[in-house]
Amino acid sequence: MFFTGRYLKHLGYEVCYVRNFTDVDDKIIARANELAEDPISLSRRYCDEFIQDMVHLQCLPPSVEPRVSDHMPHIIDMIKQIVDNGYAYRVEGDVFFSVENFPEYGQLSGRKLEDNRAGERVAVDSRKRNPADFALWKSAKEGEPFWESPWGPGRPGWHIECSAMSAAYLGYSFDIHGGGMDLVFPHHENEIAQSCAACKQSNVSYWIHNGFVTVDSEKMSKSLGNFFTIREVINLYHPLALRLFLMGTHYRSPINYSDVLLESASERIFYIYQTLHDCENVLSQHDKGLQESIPPETLNVINKFHNDFSTSMSDDLHTPVVLAALSDPLKTINDLLHTRKGKKQATRIESVAALEKIIRNVLSVLGLMPTSYSEALQQLREMALKRAKLTEDKILQKIEERSEARKNKDYKKSDAIRKDLAVVGIALMDSPDGTSWRPAIPLPLQEQQVAAT
Repeated sequence: MFFTGRYLKHLGYEVCYVRNFTDVDDKIIARANELAEDPISLSRRYCDEFIQDMVHLQCLPPSVEPRVSDHMPHIIDMIKQIVDNGYAYRVEGDVFFSVENFPEYGQLSGRKLEDNRAGERVAVDSRKRNPADFALWKSAKEGEPFWESPWGPGRPGWHIECSAMSAAYLGYSFDIHGGGMDLVFPHHENEIAQSCAACKQSNVSYWIHNGFVTVDSEKMSKSLGNFFTIREVINLYHPLALRLFLMGTHYRSPINYSDVLLESASERIFYIYQTLHDCENVLSQHDKGLQESIPPETLNVINKFHNDFSTSMSDDLHTPVVLAALSDPLKTINDLLHTRKGKKQATRIESVAALEKIIRNVLSVLGLMPTSYSEALQQLREMALKRAKLTEDKILQKIEERSEARKNKDYKKSDAIRKDLAVVGIALMDSPDGTSWRPAIPLPLQEQQVAAT
Protein backbone atom coordinates (compact mmCIF):
# COMPACT_ATOMS: atom_id res chain seq x y z
CA MET A 1 0.00 0.00 0.00
CA PHE A 2 3.09 2.24 -0.04
CA PHE A 3 2.09 3.45 -3.53
CA THR A 4 -1.45 4.61 -2.61
CA GLY A 5 -0.49 8.25 -1.92
CA ARG A 6 1.28 8.69 -5.26
CA TYR A 7 -1.69 7.27 -7.17
CA LEU A 8 -4.21 9.47 -5.34
CA LYS A 9 -2.05 12.51 -6.08
CA HIS A 10 -1.82 11.39 -9.71
CA LEU A 11 -5.63 11.41 -9.80
CA GLY A 12 -5.63 14.99 -8.52
CA TYR A 13 -6.56 14.42 -4.87
CA GLU A 14 -5.10 16.45 -2.05
CA VAL A 15 -3.55 13.87 0.24
CA CYS A 16 -2.98 14.18 3.98
CA TYR A 17 -1.11 11.03 5.01
CA VAL A 18 -0.75 10.26 8.73
CA ARG A 19 1.63 7.48 9.78
CA ASN A 20 1.77 7.10 13.54
CA PHE A 21 4.29 5.41 15.79
CA THR A 22 3.46 3.50 18.93
CA ASP A 23 6.47 4.29 21.08
CA VAL A 24 4.94 3.11 24.35
CA ASP A 25 3.50 -0.39 24.82
CA ASP A 26 4.06 -3.64 26.74
CA LYS A 27 6.52 -5.18 24.25
CA ILE A 28 8.62 -2.03 23.97
CA ILE A 29 8.83 -1.70 27.73
CA ALA A 30 9.79 -5.37 28.13
CA ARG A 31 12.50 -5.07 25.47
CA ALA A 32 13.82 -1.82 26.97
CA ASN A 33 14.07 -3.49 30.38
CA GLU A 34 16.03 -6.36 28.84
CA LEU A 35 18.49 -3.87 27.32
CA ALA A 36 18.49 -1.57 30.36
CA GLU A 37 17.45 1.27 28.06
CA ASP A 38 14.84 3.98 28.32
CA PRO A 39 11.71 2.80 26.41
CA ILE A 40 11.22 6.14 24.63
CA SER A 41 14.87 6.20 23.59
CA LEU A 42 14.62 2.62 22.30
CA SER A 43 11.49 3.45 20.32
CA ARG A 44 13.04 6.57 18.83
CA ARG A 45 16.01 4.57 17.58
CA TYR A 46 13.84 1.97 15.87
CA CYS A 47 11.51 4.62 14.46
CA ASP A 48 14.49 6.39 12.89
CA GLU A 49 15.70 3.12 11.36
CA PHE A 50 12.24 2.41 9.96
CA ILE A 51 12.09 5.87 8.39
CA GLN A 52 15.45 5.27 6.74
CA ASP A 53 14.21 1.93 5.34
CA MET A 54 11.19 3.71 3.86
CA VAL A 55 13.50 6.27 2.22
CA HIS A 56 15.46 3.43 0.59
CA LEU A 57 12.21 1.98 -0.78
CA GLN A 58 11.20 5.40 -2.16
CA CYS A 59 8.06 5.59 -0.03
CA LEU A 60 6.65 9.11 0.11
CA PRO A 61 7.10 10.69 3.54
CA PRO A 62 3.87 11.19 5.49
CA SER A 63 2.31 14.61 5.95
CA VAL A 64 2.65 14.11 9.69
CA GLU A 65 4.21 11.37 11.82
CA PRO A 66 2.79 11.51 15.36
CA ARG A 67 4.14 9.50 18.27
CA VAL A 68 2.19 8.36 21.30
CA SER A 69 4.54 9.95 23.84
CA ASP A 70 3.90 13.37 22.27
CA HIS A 71 0.10 13.06 22.31
CA MET A 72 -0.90 12.16 25.87
CA PRO A 73 -3.30 15.14 26.21
CA HIS A 74 -5.19 14.02 23.05
CA ILE A 75 -5.36 10.44 24.33
CA ILE A 76 -6.54 11.43 27.81
CA ASP A 77 -9.17 13.78 26.36
CA MET A 78 -10.57 11.01 24.15
CA ILE A 79 -10.75 8.59 27.06
CA LYS A 80 -12.62 11.26 29.07
CA GLN A 81 -15.15 11.58 26.23
CA ILE A 82 -15.67 7.82 26.11
CA VAL A 83 -16.16 7.62 29.88
CA ASP A 84 -18.52 10.62 29.90
CA ASN A 85 -20.59 9.06 27.10
CA GLY A 86 -21.09 5.88 29.14
CA TYR A 87 -18.92 3.48 27.11
CA ALA A 88 -16.14 2.88 29.62
CA TYR A 89 -15.67 2.20 33.33
CA ARG A 90 -12.93 2.58 35.88
CA VAL A 91 -11.51 -0.25 37.95
CA GLU A 92 -8.96 0.95 40.47
CA GLY A 93 -6.47 2.90 38.30
CA ASP A 94 -7.45 1.26 35.01
CA VAL A 95 -10.11 2.26 32.50
CA PHE A 96 -11.83 -0.38 30.32
CA PHE A 97 -14.03 -0.01 27.27
CA SER A 98 -17.38 -1.80 27.67
CA VAL A 99 -18.08 -3.69 24.44
CA GLU A 100 -21.62 -4.58 25.60
CA ASN A 101 -22.48 -0.88 25.58
CA PHE A 102 -21.53 -0.69 21.88
CA PRO A 103 -23.98 -2.90 19.93
CA GLU A 104 -22.15 -2.37 16.61
CA TYR A 105 -19.03 -4.07 17.95
CA GLY A 106 -17.81 -6.57 15.35
CA GLN A 107 -19.03 -4.65 12.29
CA LEU A 108 -15.62 -4.64 10.59
CA SER A 109 -14.49 -8.19 11.27
CA GLY A 110 -17.94 -9.78 11.13
CA ARG A 111 -17.32 -11.45 14.49
CA LYS A 112 -20.07 -11.78 17.05
CA LEU A 113 -19.37 -10.86 20.64
CA GLU A 114 -20.01 -14.44 21.78
CA ASP A 115 -17.34 -15.65 19.33
CA ASN A 116 -14.60 -13.74 21.11
CA ARG A 117 -12.53 -15.85 23.43
CA ALA A 118 -10.66 -14.29 26.31
CA GLY A 119 -7.01 -14.97 26.93
CA GLU A 120 -5.90 -15.33 23.31
CA ARG A 121 -3.89 -12.09 23.08
CA VAL A 122 -3.79 -10.84 26.68
CA ALA A 123 -4.18 -12.40 30.10
CA VAL A 124 -7.74 -12.75 31.40
CA ASP A 125 -8.55 -9.96 33.86
CA SER A 126 -11.28 -10.94 36.31
CA ARG A 127 -11.99 -7.27 37.04
CA LYS A 128 -13.54 -6.79 33.59
CA ARG A 129 -17.31 -6.84 33.22
CA ASN A 130 -16.88 -8.76 29.98
CA PRO A 131 -13.75 -10.71 28.96
CA ALA A 132 -13.77 -8.85 25.61
CA ASP A 133 -13.52 -5.41 27.28
CA PHE A 134 -10.20 -3.78 26.50
CA ALA A 135 -7.97 -1.29 28.31
CA LEU A 136 -8.09 2.39 27.47
CA TRP A 137 -5.80 3.35 30.35
CA LYS A 138 -3.44 1.18 32.40
CA SER A 139 -2.37 2.13 35.91
CA ALA A 140 1.34 2.69 36.49
CA LYS A 141 3.52 -0.28 37.38
CA GLU A 142 6.96 -0.21 38.91
CA GLY A 143 9.73 0.31 36.37
CA GLU A 144 7.39 1.54 33.61
CA PRO A 145 6.99 5.03 32.15
CA PHE A 146 3.81 6.80 33.22
CA TRP A 147 1.82 10.01 32.78
CA GLU A 148 -0.63 11.74 35.11
CA SER A 149 -4.34 11.39 34.31
CA PRO A 150 -7.77 11.82 35.97
CA TRP A 151 -7.59 8.11 36.85
CA GLY A 152 -4.14 8.28 38.37
CA PRO A 153 -0.65 7.80 36.93
CA GLY A 154 -0.42 5.33 34.08
CA ARG A 155 -0.19 4.94 30.31
CA PRO A 156 -2.65 4.36 27.46
CA GLY A 157 -3.79 1.04 26.07
CA TRP A 158 -2.61 0.19 22.57
CA HIS A 159 -5.88 0.72 20.68
CA ILE A 160 -6.77 4.19 21.99
CA GLU A 161 -3.47 5.63 20.82
CA CYS A 162 -4.31 5.23 17.14
CA SER A 163 -7.83 6.65 17.45
CA ALA A 164 -6.61 9.73 19.33
CA MET A 165 -3.77 10.51 16.95
CA SER A 166 -5.83 10.03 13.77
CA ALA A 167 -8.59 12.24 15.22
CA ALA A 168 -6.00 14.90 16.10
CA TYR A 169 -4.82 15.24 12.48
CA LEU A 170 -7.68 13.96 10.32
CA GLY A 171 -10.74 14.57 12.46
CA TYR A 172 -13.23 11.86 13.39
CA SER A 173 -14.17 11.16 9.78
CA PHE A 174 -11.62 10.45 7.07
CA ASP A 175 -11.28 8.45 3.89
CA ILE A 176 -8.80 5.58 4.20
CA HIS A 177 -7.38 3.58 7.08
CA GLY A 178 -4.77 0.92 6.34
CA GLY A 179 -2.93 -1.85 8.12
CA GLY A 180 -2.13 -5.54 8.10
CA MET A 181 -4.78 -8.27 7.93
CA ASP A 182 -3.88 -9.26 11.49
CA LEU A 183 -5.10 -5.87 12.72
CA VAL A 184 -8.73 -6.30 11.58
CA PHE A 185 -9.48 -7.90 14.94
CA PRO A 186 -9.16 -6.80 17.61
CA HIS A 187 -7.16 -3.62 16.89
CA HIS A 188 -9.21 -1.97 14.14
CA GLU A 189 -12.44 -3.29 15.58
CA ASN A 190 -11.56 -1.60 18.85
CA GLU A 191 -10.55 1.59 17.07
CA ILE A 192 -14.00 1.82 15.49
CA ALA A 193 -15.72 1.19 18.82
CA GLN A 194 -13.78 3.75 20.84
CA SER A 195 -13.80 6.42 18.09
CA CYS A 196 -17.57 6.12 17.68
CA ALA A 197 -17.99 6.11 21.46
CA ALA A 198 -16.08 9.38 21.65
CA CYS A 199 -17.91 10.93 18.68
CA LYS A 200 -21.06 9.51 17.06
CA GLN A 201 -20.10 11.05 13.68
CA SER A 202 -16.86 9.07 13.56
CA ASN A 203 -16.45 7.24 10.24
CA VAL A 204 -13.78 5.70 8.00
CA SER A 205 -14.89 5.34 4.38
CA TYR A 206 -12.45 2.58 3.37
CA TRP A 207 -10.49 0.04 5.37
CA ILE A 208 -7.69 -1.55 3.38
CA HIS A 209 -5.64 -4.43 4.77
CA ASN A 210 -2.50 -5.93 3.29
CA GLY A 211 -1.71 -9.65 3.29
CA PHE A 212 1.10 -11.29 5.22
CA VAL A 213 4.61 -11.93 4.00
CA THR A 214 5.14 -15.70 3.98
CA VAL A 215 8.19 -17.92 3.73
CA ASP A 216 7.47 -21.40 2.41
CA SER A 217 3.76 -20.72 2.98
CA GLU A 218 4.28 -19.81 6.65
CA LYS A 219 3.67 -16.29 7.93
CA MET A 220 6.95 -14.42 8.35
CA SER A 221 7.31 -13.62 12.01
CA LYS A 222 9.96 -13.05 14.62
CA SER A 223 8.58 -15.84 16.82
CA LEU A 224 9.09 -18.40 14.04
CA GLY A 225 12.59 -17.14 13.30
CA ASN A 226 11.88 -17.01 9.56
CA PHE A 227 11.99 -13.25 9.09
CA PHE A 228 14.26 -10.91 7.12
CA THR A 229 14.69 -7.22 7.75
CA ILE A 230 14.49 -4.72 4.89
CA ARG A 231 18.09 -3.80 5.66
CA GLU A 232 19.25 -7.40 5.23
CA VAL A 233 17.46 -7.71 1.89
CA ILE A 234 18.71 -4.43 0.39
CA ASN A 235 22.25 -5.35 1.39
CA LEU A 236 22.10 -7.82 -1.53
CA TYR A 237 19.28 -6.50 -3.72
CA HIS A 238 18.56 -3.03 -5.04
CA PRO A 239 15.78 -1.34 -2.99
CA LEU A 240 13.76 -0.75 -6.18
CA ALA A 241 14.05 -4.45 -7.04
CA LEU A 242 12.54 -5.17 -3.62
CA ARG A 243 9.82 -2.60 -4.29
CA LEU A 244 9.05 -4.20 -7.66
CA PHE A 245 8.94 -7.63 -5.97
CA LEU A 246 6.45 -6.39 -3.36
CA MET A 247 4.25 -4.78 -6.02
CA GLY A 248 4.18 -8.00 -8.02
CA THR A 249 1.53 -9.32 -5.63
CA HIS A 250 -1.82 -7.62 -5.00
CA TYR A 251 -1.64 -5.93 -1.63
CA ARG A 252 -4.50 -7.98 -0.14
CA SER A 253 -2.80 -11.28 -1.02
CA PRO A 254 0.01 -12.98 0.89
CA ILE A 255 3.48 -12.33 -0.53
CA ASN A 256 5.69 -15.40 -0.67
CA TYR A 257 9.27 -14.35 0.01
CA SER A 258 11.84 -16.35 -1.95
CA ASP A 259 15.25 -15.86 -3.50
CA VAL A 260 13.99 -16.83 -6.94
CA LEU A 261 11.25 -14.17 -6.89
CA LEU A 262 13.68 -11.51 -5.69
CA GLU A 263 16.18 -12.51 -8.38
CA SER A 264 13.39 -12.38 -10.95
CA ALA A 265 12.39 -8.87 -9.79
CA SER A 266 16.02 -7.76 -9.91
CA GLU A 267 16.46 -9.09 -13.45
CA ARG A 268 13.18 -7.49 -14.52
CA ILE A 269 14.01 -4.04 -13.20
CA PHE A 270 17.44 -4.22 -14.82
CA TYR A 271 15.71 -4.92 -18.15
CA ILE A 272 13.32 -1.98 -17.62
CA TYR A 273 16.09 0.48 -16.79
CA GLN A 274 18.37 -0.81 -19.54
CA THR A 275 15.59 -0.31 -22.10
CA LEU A 276 14.91 3.22 -20.86
CA HIS A 277 18.64 3.99 -20.72
CA ASP A 278 18.93 2.94 -24.36
CA CYS A 279 15.99 5.29 -25.10
CA GLU A 280 17.75 8.11 -23.32
CA ASN A 281 20.93 7.62 -25.36
CA VAL A 282 19.10 7.56 -28.68
CA LEU A 283 16.80 10.49 -27.85
CA SER A 284 19.75 12.63 -26.72
CA GLN A 285 20.95 12.59 -30.32
CA HIS A 286 17.62 14.03 -31.54
CA ASP A 287 17.08 17.08 -29.34
CA LYS A 288 15.81 19.51 -31.98
CA GLY A 289 12.18 18.66 -31.40
CA LEU A 290 10.23 15.82 -32.96
CA GLN A 291 7.86 16.82 -35.73
CA GLU A 292 6.49 13.59 -37.22
CA SER A 293 3.23 12.07 -36.00
CA ILE A 294 3.25 8.75 -34.18
CA PRO A 295 2.18 5.76 -36.30
CA PRO A 296 -1.11 3.96 -35.45
CA GLU A 297 0.59 0.76 -34.30
CA THR A 298 2.60 2.67 -31.69
CA LEU A 299 -0.45 4.66 -30.60
CA ASN A 300 -2.32 1.37 -30.09
CA VAL A 301 0.45 0.12 -27.77
CA ILE A 302 0.45 3.41 -25.84
CA ASN A 303 -3.34 3.60 -25.52
CA LYS A 304 -3.62 -0.03 -24.41
CA PHE A 305 -0.93 0.45 -21.78
CA HIS A 306 -2.57 3.64 -20.52
CA ASN A 307 -5.96 1.93 -20.30
CA ASP A 308 -4.48 -1.11 -18.53
CA PHE A 309 -2.78 1.18 -16.04
CA SER A 310 -5.87 3.32 -15.33
CA THR A 311 -8.29 0.39 -15.16
CA SER A 312 -6.08 -1.82 -13.00
CA MET A 313 -5.02 0.85 -10.52
CA SER A 314 -8.62 2.02 -10.15
CA ASP A 315 -9.63 -1.60 -9.49
CA ASP A 316 -8.34 -1.80 -5.91
CA LEU A 317 -4.76 -0.85 -6.85
CA HIS A 318 -4.06 -3.97 -8.92
CA THR A 319 -0.33 -3.38 -9.45
CA PRO A 320 0.57 -6.89 -10.76
CA VAL A 321 -1.56 -6.24 -13.87
CA VAL A 322 0.18 -2.90 -14.45
CA LEU A 323 3.63 -4.47 -14.14
CA ALA A 324 2.65 -7.21 -16.60
CA ALA A 325 1.30 -4.58 -19.00
CA LEU A 326 4.77 -2.97 -19.18
CA SER A 327 5.93 -5.84 -21.39
CA ASP A 328 4.37 -4.62 -24.66
CA PRO A 329 5.67 -1.02 -24.65
CA LEU A 330 9.13 -2.21 -23.51
CA LYS A 331 9.25 -4.83 -26.27
CA THR A 332 8.12 -2.25 -28.83
CA ILE A 333 10.95 0.09 -27.77
CA ASN A 334 13.54 -2.67 -28.07
CA ASP A 335 12.21 -3.64 -31.50
CA LEU A 336 12.48 -0.01 -32.66
CA LEU A 337 15.98 0.42 -31.26
CA HIS A 338 17.62 -2.91 -32.03
CA THR A 339 15.91 -4.83 -34.87
CA ARG A 340 16.54 -4.29 -38.57
CA LYS A 341 12.82 -3.78 -39.22
CA GLY A 342 12.44 -1.30 -36.36
CA LYS A 343 15.43 0.79 -37.38
CA LYS A 344 13.89 1.26 -40.83
CA GLN A 345 10.70 2.89 -39.50
CA ALA A 346 10.55 6.54 -40.52
CA THR A 347 9.03 7.72 -37.23
CA ARG A 348 10.92 5.42 -34.86
CA ILE A 349 12.37 8.30 -32.82
CA GLU A 350 8.92 9.86 -32.30
CA SER A 351 7.58 6.45 -31.29
CA VAL A 352 10.46 5.81 -28.89
CA ALA A 353 9.98 9.25 -27.27
CA ALA A 354 6.23 8.71 -26.77
CA LEU A 355 6.69 5.19 -25.37
CA GLU A 356 9.47 6.28 -23.02
CA LYS A 357 7.32 9.13 -21.73
CA ILE A 358 4.33 7.01 -20.76
CA ILE A 359 6.49 4.31 -19.18
CA ARG A 360 8.36 6.98 -17.19
CA ASN A 361 5.08 8.52 -16.02
CA VAL A 362 3.71 5.15 -14.85
CA LEU A 363 6.96 4.24 -13.08
CA SER A 364 6.83 7.61 -11.31
CA VAL A 365 3.31 6.91 -10.04
CA LEU A 366 4.46 3.48 -8.83
CA GLY A 367 7.52 4.96 -7.12
CA LEU A 368 9.87 2.96 -9.35
CA MET A 369 11.74 5.81 -11.06
CA PRO A 370 15.44 5.94 -10.14
CA THR A 371 17.47 9.13 -9.88
CA SER A 372 19.15 8.09 -13.12
CA TYR A 373 18.97 4.97 -15.25
CA SER A 374 22.74 4.63 -15.58
CA GLU A 375 23.25 4.97 -11.82
CA ALA A 376 20.57 2.36 -11.07
CA LEU A 377 22.03 -0.04 -13.65
CA GLN A 378 25.48 0.31 -12.10
CA GLN A 379 24.07 -0.34 -8.63
CA LEU A 380 22.20 -3.41 -9.89
CA ARG A 381 25.43 -4.73 -11.45
CA GLU A 382 27.36 -4.12 -8.21
CA MET A 383 24.78 -6.02 -6.19
CA ALA A 384 24.79 -8.89 -8.68
CA LEU A 385 28.59 -9.07 -8.31
CA LYS A 386 28.19 -9.09 -4.53
CA ARG A 387 25.69 -11.98 -4.68
CA ALA A 388 27.96 -13.84 -7.09
CA LYS A 389 31.03 -13.14 -4.91
CA LEU A 390 32.89 -11.87 -7.97
CA THR A 391 34.55 -8.65 -9.11
CA GLU A 392 33.99 -7.04 -12.49
CA ASP A 393 37.68 -7.57 -13.31
CA LYS A 394 37.20 -11.29 -12.72
CA ILE A 395 34.22 -11.36 -15.09
CA LEU A 396 36.12 -9.42 -17.76
CA GLN A 397 38.95 -11.93 -17.38
CA LYS A 398 36.46 -14.78 -17.90
CA ILE A 399 35.04 -13.01 -20.97
CA GLU A 400 38.57 -12.73 -22.39
CA GLU A 401 39.26 -16.43 -21.68
CA ARG A 402 36.00 -17.35 -23.39
CA SER A 403 36.80 -15.20 -26.43
CA GLU A 404 40.18 -16.90 -26.72
CA ALA A 405 38.55 -20.33 -26.40
CA ARG A 406 36.07 -19.48 -29.15
CA LYS A 407 38.87 -18.21 -31.37
CA ASN A 408 40.59 -21.57 -30.88
CA LYS A 409 37.26 -23.39 -31.53
CA ASP A 410 37.38 -24.81 -28.00
CA TYR A 411 33.61 -24.58 -27.65
CA LYS A 412 33.51 -26.95 -24.69
CA LYS A 413 35.61 -24.52 -22.62
CA SER A 414 33.66 -21.55 -23.99
CA ASP A 415 30.34 -23.11 -22.96
CA ALA A 416 31.71 -24.07 -19.54
CA ILE A 417 32.77 -20.47 -18.82
CA ARG A 418 29.32 -19.18 -19.83
CA LYS A 419 27.59 -21.80 -17.67
CA ASP A 420 29.85 -21.20 -14.62
CA LEU A 421 28.92 -17.53 -14.70
CA ALA A 422 25.23 -18.31 -15.31
CA VAL A 423 25.24 -20.48 -12.18
CA VAL A 424 26.04 -17.43 -10.03
CA GLY A 425 23.68 -15.04 -11.86
CA ILE A 426 25.92 -13.48 -14.52
CA ALA A 427 24.66 -13.69 -18.10
CA LEU A 428 27.01 -13.13 -21.06
CA MET A 429 25.61 -11.28 -24.07
CA ASP A 430 27.32 -11.64 -27.47
CA SER A 431 26.95 -8.96 -30.12
CA PRO A 432 28.88 -7.72 -33.18
CA ASP A 433 30.57 -5.20 -30.85
CA GLY A 434 31.81 -7.91 -28.48
CA THR A 435 30.63 -9.63 -25.29
CA SER A 436 29.07 -7.83 -22.34
CA TRP A 437 27.47 -9.09 -19.15
CA ARG A 438 24.31 -8.39 -17.18
CA PRO A 439 22.73 -9.65 -13.97
CA ALA A 440 20.41 -12.64 -14.38
CA ILE A 441 18.59 -15.21 -12.28
CA PRO A 442 21.22 -17.77 -11.19
CA LEU A 443 20.91 -20.96 -13.23
CA PRO A 444 19.94 -23.24 -10.30
CA LEU A 445 17.10 -20.85 -9.43
CA GLN A 446 16.03 -20.70 -13.08
CA GLU A 447 15.81 -24.50 -13.10
CA GLN A 448 13.91 -24.39 -9.80
CA GLN A 449 11.50 -21.85 -11.33
CA VAL A 450 10.93 -24.06 -14.39
CA ALA A 451 10.36 -27.14 -12.21
CA ALA A 452 7.79 -25.23 -10.13
CA THR A 453 5.78 -24.30 -13.24
